Amino acid sequence: MAGVIQTTARRMLLSLLRALLRDRPPGLSAGLLGGAVAAGLGLGVFAVLVMVVWVGSPYPDSGPDGALHVAAALWVLAHGAELVRADTLSGTPAPVGVTPLLLSVPPAWLIHRMARDAVAGGLAMGEGGAGAAPPPVPPRVAWTGVVLGYLGVALPTALYAAGGALRPSWAGTVVCLPLFVMGVAGAGVWAAHGRPGGPVRRLLDALPVVPRQLLVRPDGRLGDAARAAGAGVAVLVGGGALLLAVSLVGHGGAFRAAFGRLADGWAGGFAVLVLCVALVPNAAVWAAAYALGPGFAAGAGHTVGPFASAPASLPPFPLLAAVPQPGPGTPAHWACAVVPLAAGAAVGWFTGRASADRPGDRPDGRELTADGDRPDRARGAAGS
Repeated sequence: MAGVIQTTARRMLLSLLRALLRDRPPGLSAGLLGGAVAAGLGLGVFAVLVMVVWVGSPYPDSGPDGALHVAAALWVLAHGAELVRADTLSGTPAPVGVTPLLLSVPPAWLIHRMARDAVAGGLAMGEGGAGAAPPPVPPRVAWTGVVLGYLGVALPTALYAAGGALRPSWAGTVVCLPLFVMGVAGAGVWAAHGRPGGPVRRLLDALPVVPRQLLVRPDGRLGDAARAAGAGVAVLVGGGALLLAVSLVGHGGAFRAAFGRLADGWAGGFAVLVLCVALVPNAAVWAAAYALGPGFAAGAGHTVGPFASAPASLPPFPLLAAVPQPGPGTPAHWACAVVPLAAGAAVGWFTGRASADRPGDRPDGRELTADGDRPDRARGAAGS
């Protein structure tokens, strides 16, 4: 009798599973698979890099399990979560102060790519029939599948990373990681559908009328102010990267000395090089802040700017060799003001070109564009 009951229960369970699979939204399985694959590939990239460094390390005391814990923690860090060091000299856990911005690029690219593929049906397992292209997947279904599939891998990874020396902060993990995945997956789904203007308009409906008109056009495309502001930010950050390169070349001796002090064999050199490359976007932003005038803080109470730099005790890290020497600024330091001037010129050029592209006439003889008055758009671009 018991065997009959178990067999009946097993058949009912199989029937329920078949019904769920038959009635599921089309493309949901493709999104789940794509999200899980994106998370697994990103985690694999970090694991390979960390294992290469661990294999070549002359002091591999932590073992492979410790190296995998570090890889999982760095992968969580790449999604915006904060890491906490448990094994400090004082015994008090301390957060990792700087998050390398470049670490976020591989996870973001993988999520975006998988979300686009899930919408297009490229990952659908035969849903369109043999030899037929699968139909496009509804945006919400594809987005939900990718997010759930990715978070299904992220949760056990974060739990595993919590057992290492570098532990993710749970407050940051619970908030930042899902927001990162949802935002990038949403951008991928939006791009797969041809970047329609409707979702952008609905997203900006909460803004007042004037800022919304400056940011987005009636057809959903970026407005003139948004384009001009984006060009200005790109020139500003690009100029900061150029200043960083020039400063590193000028302080080449200090750069090589710091690299030699930290690098112990090829594995140590590879680790320092990877960390330097991952921090280049951070350093470019700091250099842009330096060129703007306020500068940046190199420790508590130590501000580095073009007019004066306070003395600070900096660790021997190669990128920190680009920090100017303490003391008052010189004409060479003041010359970096060309970067914000170039950014302002880019904003003005984009604004002027947009005004010239859509001219019109007003009854009072003043020129009018399709979106409004030139001075209003110029003020909006300058305010951005």
